[in-house]
Amino acid sequence: MLIGYARVSKADGSQVLDLQKDALLNAGIEENNIYYDYASGKLDDRPNLQACLKALRKGEDTLVVWKLDRLGRNLKHLIEIIHDLQNRDIMFKVLTGQGANIDTSTANGRLIFGIFATLAEYERELISERTKAGLIAARARGRKGGRKHKMTPTRLYLAQGALEKPDTKISELCKELGITRQTLYRHLSPTGQFREDALKLLAKKKD
Repeated sequence: MLIGYARVSKADGSQVLDLQKDALLNAGIEENNIYYDYASGKLDDRPNLQACLKALRKGEDTLVVWKLDRLGRNLKHLIEIIHDLQNRDIMFKVLTGQGANIDTSTANGRLIFGIFATLAEYERELISERTKAGLIAARARGRKGGRKHKMTPTRLYLAQGALEKPDTKISELCKELGITRQTLYRHLSPTGQFREDALKLLAKKKD
């Protein structure tokens, strides 16, 4: 089954979905199988994108978008979505724009899809290497043995970068940084946002 997704950047009526909707309908998608969001690609939550991705059935459905930039918030997010689709055996098709060659029902489309999967793996490896290098550097600057529980600006930024990756294991992160789970979450949210204690720590360092 073909499932469509469309998005415009503003919810105030200054942009409309007609162009995307018409293209998706012309591609053979039934109107009740099209999900819409009125939200900024970079900042806003898109509940209907999440609903769309959850509704896709493994090995049966094809996700169709008008242009590639309608889907991901940024390249990292786009790669994550496409990688997830590939793992779930869900086909993906882009109707126009720079990504119009992506159609996993064709050999060329599957090749491009595979390139995205390779990019996703490459991105994860780079982040893992940077995190490990940062932790080694932090240890070289003075953390020698023992388990320290105090957060420092260096540990704070390292933890923030790690928490931005959904596959980060909290227990391993805390062990590498030498902090407790309680200390971590007192300074940072589960997605890496600074909390009040983190802001106080950074302000103190500036003083």
